Amino acid sequence: MNFYILSPLVDFANLIAGYFAEIWDFLIFIGNISSFIVVLIGAILWFTEVNSKRGKGLVLGGILLAITVQYFVFFPPSFTLM
Repeated sequence: MNFYILSPLVDFANLIAGYFAEIWDFLIFIGNISSFIVVLIGAILWFTEVNSKRGKGLVLGGILLAITVQYFVFFPPSFTLM
């Protein structure tokens, strides 16, 4: 027995899920760029010896951010309805 009354609600939920998927892709893009920038700034600080301790911390933090973003690229959340 199918209920066609809920069809507009399902369409609306699918539309919202599509928006969430687009937002997710944008956040992954921002995460990739920010991890690259953090590692780059950390490497500059570290190798120019301006602030070596801070540079090492930024490099480590940028690598951890890149690993985290890559994990979410491999295992994204499901934005579909069952």
